[in-house]
Amino acid sequence: MTRHRISLDEFHRMVEAGVFPEDLRLELVEGELLEMSPIGKRHAAKVARLTALLAPLVPEKAILFVQSPLVVGKSELYPDLALLPPRPDFYEEGLPEGKDALLVVEVAETSLAYDLGVKVPLYAKGGVPEVWVADLPGRRLWVHREPAGEGYREVRTLGPEDTVTFMGIAIPLGELL
Repeated sequence: MTRHRISLDEFHRMVEAGVFPEDLRLELVEGELLEMSPIGKRHAAKVARLTALLAPLVPEKAILFVQSPLVVGKSELYPDLALLPPRPDFYEEGLPEGKDALLVVEVAETSLAYDLGVKVPLYAKGGVPEVWVADLPGRRLWVHREPAGEGYREVRTLGPEDTVTFMGIAIPLGELL
């Protein structure tokens, strides 16, 4: 098998030139293009619920970036949700980077191994301070805090009976999972 690596700049030029169909979900992971699965209704509903739960932070404390690009090193990932510090241009002048994120959330219906094994280490390397991975089939939330190299110093697993808090917003996980 032959693999062709591309840079972030090449990827952006290809997107701007319309090389890829608009409905194709791609991520650039360390120079390699990966096609993502379509989003199912359960996954979409959980992202919408989480967006509503975190909405009180907007616009004074954060910008909600939903399924939008986040540059992490040589990768361009599309987390289900990222909370970013407010900026007057809403990141129009340049895509947010991992170090800009306050929180990144991945909702995993079929992608748990990929999210935990590939994306979380990239987020750690990129300096994302907190990452949540919602394991829908397992009904648990993986909470990663304090990035260190390719991992996190603090990793907790919470269940539907627990509550997670971020920037003063308490989220009962029974509502999310």
